Amino acid sequence: MSGLQVYFDTISPYAYFGWRNVRALSAARGLRLEARPTVFAALLAHHGQLGPAEIPAKRVWTFKEIFRYAKLEGIPLQGPATHPFRSLTSLRIAALEAEPEIQHARIDALFDAIWGMGIDGGDDAQIATALTERGHDGPALVEAANAAENKERLKAITAEAIARGVFGVPTFAVGDELFWGNESLRYVELHLDGEDPLDGVAVESILARPRGTDRRR
Repeated sequence: MSGLQVYFDTISPYAYFGWRNVRALSAARGLRLEARPTVFAALLAHHGQLGPAEIPAKRVWTFKEIFRYAKLEGIPLQGPATHPFRSLTSLRIAALEAEPEIQHARIDALFDAIWGMGIDGGDDAQIATALTERGHDGPALVEAANAAENKERLKAITAEAIARGVFGVPTFAVGDELFWGNESLRYVELHLDGEDPLDGVAVESILARPRGTDRRR
């Protein structure tokens, strides 16, 4: 069975949409899906970027856009109680070693609670309660997630993402090819079907051209 990977952070509404959509895609196609929880803030820091919530105009646009998308797609969306929030506990829970079915169910519960139901994604007690309500042992998962070895596991996955060239979430990986953003799943499908419209020669040509100017920092 072939597979794909998804790098995500629960802080991102687009990762919420992307996770739901890639779950459906992998199930429909019989693909093995590997979840790779990744600290978005670390990606931003590495690449010298600001997050959407740190740019006032972009923050307004983002929240308008996600409510439009959710309405059209019939996806539950309340939005988290605070945003941005500290997503480390939820990511560490997502990173806990488990059978894929169990891991994916935990991630479903986290995304649904934070973005669908509107809990505070940075509050360990609310996370534990939400997981318990979905049939998991929430307090035990929060405790395990914050153990030193799992903190290191999340750091290692994030370092792997950076090394692969991941700069945003969600990012989907099929072999060595990366696709950024929920909307890029249409390209993932074309790539899987051997119908990727990408012209590699054209890309190499434009990347080889000299820079005409650089923005002063």
